This record gives sequence, C-alpha cells and structure tokens, in this order.
Amino acid sequence: MHVLLIFIHVVVCIALIMIVLLQTGKGADMGAAFGGGSSQSLFGSTGASTFLSKATTVAAVVFMITSLALAYMSSNRTGKSVITNAPAPVSAPATSETKPDAAPNTPQTAAPSQPQPESAPKK
Repeated sequence: MHVLLIFIHVVVCIALIMIVLLQTGKGADMGAAFGGGSSQSLFGSTGASTFLSKATTVAAVVFMITSLALAYMSSNRTGKSVITNAPAPVSAPATSETKPDAAPNTPQTAAPSQPQPESAPKK
C-alpha cells in the first residue's frame, strides 16, 4: 500500500509539472485577441484555459491527498527499528592479562611491530 501510494504521488507530481508548463501566461491573452494565439495554441484560443485549469485543480487535489496520506502513514509506522531492537552490549569477561587497577576506558599502549615512517617537514 505504501509503495503504491508513493508511485501515485510521483506520477501525479510529474503530471502536475507538465500541466503547469503547458499553460499559457496571463500576458498571452492580448495576443490571442488579435488572432495570433489561436493558430499556435494546442487547444485553441479559449479551450486551453478551461481544460488545463480543471486538470491543474484535479492534479493539485490528488497531490495534496497523497501527501497527507504519506505523512500520516510515515508518522504512525510501527515497523521494527534498528536502534530499538538492537541487543544490549555485552561486556567482555575479565582475563588475567588485564590489570585490575587500570581504568576501563584507557587504551593499552603496545610497542609498534613496524617502524613508523618519518613525516615530511612542513614548510
């Protein structure tokens, strides 16, 4: 259900973008009054405004409904979380190699097995 709703949301989003890009601006009405807009318009001089405005309204309503539904579904999800279902950390048992008086978070220093390369002098 969640994937289907996301698919519908994306399709409506793309359709809404295309419908808005097909619409003519408000300044094109004057050119259409003198006969310039009717020959180049896809839906004629007056047909585009009613069809595209209705299609924009329908696409905007469906977009808002799917947005609200996706927001509601994501806020009320009861799925498993990686953080809440993680097992508690288990401490390692004490061995004879560890010192009892050493702090638990202090790293043990050991002699390096290989010589470290000298760093280049900074200029």
